[in-house]
Amino acid sequence: QVQLVESGGDLVQPGGSLRLSCAASGSIFSIADIAVMGWYRKAPGKQRELVAGITSDGSTNYADSVKGRFTISRDDDKNTVYLQMNSLKPEDTAVYYCNGVPDFEDYWGQGTQVTVSS
Repeated sequence: QVQLVESGGDLVQPGGSLRLSCAASGSIFSIADIAVMGWYRKAPGKQRELVAGITSDGSTNYADSVKGRFTISRDDDKNTVYLQMNSLKPEDTAVYYCNGVPDFEDYWGQGTQVTVSS
């Protein structure tokens, strides 16, 4: 069964950059077995939001709020999904999670905190 562990979150100033990683492990499934992987974020008082998705063939889509600033990628050999975040804004502050798109309820990890502040 797939387990997803997010890492790379930190406190950064506006305009800064971070690279998040989502490591997957499992005896049966792997990232390569999931048609679409995505990065989600949850800010306090707001609903979970899908910010980026990537298909098995490398096609990507982004929420309008992050388009041009975030880049999602995947490395099936490393069983890892990445989110490169540039030009960060305070409104990007949230806990970031990875999961399939649509999500698998049993695969949610602990997430990684991203805080953008001066």
